[in-house]
This record gives sequence, C-alpha cells and structure tokens, in this order.
Amino acid sequence: MSKYIFNSKKILIASHNIGKVKEIKVLLEPLKIEVLSADEFNLKEPIEDGLSFEKNALIKSSYASKITGIPSLSDDSGICFSDLNNEPGVYSARWAGESKNFDLAMSKINVSINKINNPSYDCFFVCALSLCWPNGKNITVSGKIDGKFSWPPKGDLGFGYDPIFKPLGYDKTFAEMEPKFKHNISHRALAFKKLIRLCFPSLDN
Repeated sequence: MSKYIFNSKKILIASHNIGKVKEIKVLLEPLKIEVLSADEFNLKEPIEDGLSFEKNALIKSSYASKITGIPSLSDDSGICFSDLNNEPGVYSARWAGESKNFDLAMSKINVSINKINNPSYDCFFVCALSLCWPNGKNITVSGKIDGKFSWPPKGDLGFGYDPIFKPLGYDKTFAEMEPKFKHNISHRALAFKKLIRLCFPSLDN
C-alpha cells in the first residue's frame, strides 16, 4: 500500500489563482472532504525560485502546510512553446506581470512567434501537483498535454493561456471547451489522475 494514502478530512489548495482553485475544487469534489484555499488564511505567496514546475509546486505546498498545519495541495503549471525555446515555461505567470494581464502575455507570445522563420506553432501545457503534509511528507506528480498555438485568442470559458492553446486532435481552444470536458483531458486532469492512484486509491476507477 502506498505510504502517501490521504486520510485527512480537510485539504488546503495552496494557490491564489482563482481559476486554478476553481478547477482543483471540481477535481476534488468526489473526495467529500473540506476544501480550503490559501486566501482563507491570508497566506503570502512564497518565493518560487525553482527551475522546474515540480520544484515550484513543492515550494508552495510545503510552505502552506507548514504555516497552516493542514495537508496542502499546490499546482505549478505553465505553457511552453517550441518556437520560443520552451518559454515562458516556469515563468508563465510572470509573463503576465504583477497585474496578471494574460491578454498582454498572449500578445507578447504572438509577437515573439511572428519573428520566427517557419514556426512550428508546437506547444504544450505542463501541470505539477504537489501534496504535502504538515510533517513534511510530500509527493509530486505531473501531467502534460501537447497542442498548437492558435491566434487570435478564442473562447472565454478558461483562464490564463487557454484561449491560444488548441490541444492536438481538437478544433477548439481550451477556452472554448466546456469546463467539464476540459477537466477530463487537460494537463491538470492528467496529473490529478496520477495523484488519485497514489493518494486516493478508493477513487481510482
């Protein structure tokens, strides 16, 4: 049996990103446990100086669980463009600036890709999920989905870079997809399925 089996009655989502918190809450609904968010504890955002999604996710989950004494789940995710040497990658949120202006960030990406000769438009979303307990025990998993850069931005059902990401095999951007459908195929969903298998086996089907 996995040593990471989750048996607490509450969990904290260590994120201040409203869109991420909303998506993760939906994914956690089957657990029938109390789901709290970082905003409820006025938690500061720790310095994310990791060089990978997995490292940054662990920084956030370990910080939140240590401060609150509650098992904490964090998400670090971003989009990578092959034509831009896999940028913005772990700096995806920073490209949107302090005001989290993703319209500006998407425009910057479009301008950058238009400077490339014969761009492939290949890109992928990555999500790392880290679950950390107050005693320091932790586990981190990740999921990835490949796609194509799509311009102009389309759809208003997602958040972040969703309007310019069209997953391979689909003719809609993430932001054009019904949330329920997106939750089944996204990078976050793929990472969550791994977490379920390791920590919540009763839900694995």
